[in-house]
Amino acid sequence: MTDTASKDVTELDHVVIRFAGDSGDGMQLTGDRFTSASALFGNDLSTLPDFPAEIRAPAGTLAGVSAFQVNISDHDILTPGDFPTVLVAMNPAALRANLVDVPRGGTVIVNSDSFEERNLNKAGYATNPLVDGTLDGFDVYEVPMTSLTVEATKELGVKPRDAERSKNCFALGIVSWMYTRPLEATTAWIETKFAKSPLVMQSNLAAFRAGYNFGETAELFASSYEIKPTMFDPGDYTNVSGNTALAWGLIAASQLARLPLFLGSYPITPASDILHELSKHKNFGVRTMQAEDEIAGISAAIGAAFGGHLAITTTSGPGVDLKAEAMGLAVSLELPLIIVDIQRGGPSTGLPTKTEQSDLMLAMYGRHGESPMPIVAAKTPSHCFDAAIEAARLALKYRTPVLLLSDGYIANGSEPWRLPDVADLPDIAVDFATEPNHTSDKGEAEFWPYLRDTETLARPWAVPGTPGLEHRIGGLEKEDGTGNVNYDGVNHERMTRLRAAKVAGIVKDIPGVEVDDDGARDLLVVGWGSTYGSIGAAVRRVRARGMKASHAHVMHLFPFPSDLGEVLRRYKRVLVPEMNMGQLSRLLRAEFLVDAQSLTKIQGAPFKASEIEAAMLALLDNPSPEVS
Repeated sequence: MTDTASKDVTELDHVVIRFAGDSGDGMQLTGDRFTSASALFGNDLSTLPDFPAEIRAPAGTLAGVSAFQVNISDHDILTPGDFPTVLVAMNPAALRANLVDVPRGGTVIVNSDSFEERNLNKAGYATNPLVDGTLDGFDVYEVPMTSLTVEATKELGVKPRDAERSKNCFALGIVSWMYTRPLEATTAWIETKFAKSPLVMQSNLAAFRAGYNFGETAELFASSYEIKPTMFDPGDYTNVSGNTALAWGLIAASQLARLPLFLGSYPITPASDILHELSKHKNFGVRTMQAEDEIAGISAAIGAAFGGHLAITTTSGPGVDLKAEAMGLAVSLELPLIIVDIQRGGPSTGLPTKTEQSDLMLAMYGRHGESPMPIVAAKTPSHCFDAAIEAARLALKYRTPVLLLSDGYIANGSEPWRLPDVADLPDIAVDFATEPNHTSDKGEAEFWPYLRDTETLARPWAVPGTPGLEHRIGGLEKEDGTGNVNYDGVNHERMTRLRAAKVAGIVKDIPGVEVDDDGARDLLVVGWGSTYGSIGAAVRRVRARGMKASHAHVMHLFPFPSDLGEVLRRYKRVLVPEMNMGQLSRLLRAEFLVDAQSLTKIQGAPFKASEIEAAMLALLDNPSPEVS
């Protein structure tokens, strides 16, 4: 079914495709299927889903446009591409919302059936863009996808209105032919996905095959394209999204720690998929609870931590606001807890389906009292797995809540991931307290819940019900050692400084900052979280111009790696791209007294590599420009 001998086949090293349509057109499903087929083919890839905040925005309107962008290549890539070279637009609104991103000379494939007056009016077009010159300069293919889908499914007895729902599979078939994607995996997926609805399955199969055959037989397309597989390092690979990798990392951490996993969570975009994924894995001892609100979710997790579980709560920025008091409780109790924050645009409800990195200051300081917590940030979808294990390691070893930061871009994006060798994963097993640890003045054996380890300052962790280790915990200040309620000011200062020293001591247990150093000292670009790919791509481009630049990416945001200040001071200029108003750059200036220049973006979308490249070139050409 992949024979394209009747037409020319042009070899490409990469292509960036964006599927766009109404939120009911199945664009996320279509993009995900094309991505999975490309992953099975062996291409490197990176994706950028983009969908509206409304559950069902008015059909045919700009507010209801849903899009999915994927970059597939025959070589290592870091981003989903700055601009789509191919746009598949299922209606006028999708065309209008996305055409601005397509460079001149790019390919535009439109569902011409949808360009009727009613849909044009909804999209805000005064005239039909297919005939008024709007698409001059683009390589345009007008395909009547809706009517061809209805025709392809007619013999199955599918009603025309129901048949129209399969037009996304027709579009998928066309693009699968254009880029020589193997069909077997997609047809098998359709058969599995719709196995309980045979007529729906047959309709989608017919539409998919009709789209593929249309590409092969229609005079419209003179050529198909081939992107050969990427030369990956040997190993077993899977395509993984950030939220899935994070969920798998938490499961792996619970197995490595030999603890049952408990998740207390209230559904919130874009974190809900972690709850969905973890709920599938009860065979690994995973327990999930969909709580009635954010406070109940974290409170249940704290109770699970007290009971000897690897305790997790997942949320986004608004949920962190609500969890703040309970996070302070976890700091006071000194129990291991992982708070996962999948950041989104704010403040308040903000931009629920768009990405941002604006919770760093919230993670650093957003709690009552002196209550420091370690902060770990994932940098790519696949890195979420490692970041989850690291957050669990720190939480368990140091008996502290840990904030794990991701964002909507990482959470929903996907990339190939080489499955790790289990033998290479760290042993993070916990030694619970099993016997008394103190002798009273009367010579009696006692258990003191706040008698600290001399190296880590962590307190012992005793599972409730262990004979002789009965103890009380709560939100009031504890007495050093005994854990009894204590209001003495001197004791409060001692406990506050002990908790801070415990977290600060983690610096001895984390690696130095990750630096891609080219040996020059002209410019260092510092990033955290999801800016990793865009910065890396921009650095590659600048170096290709013959200029010098280095890239440091910070995974541990509190405490900072011990060598970060030294690294920063090596360079003449430091640039910090962030999807906020300059939060990390502010911290770097305060902590290390370096002139860290901010490059900021707060548009609900990730940085394009070209945006960072331009800022880098400005700094390299000008000793002291204003970048932000």
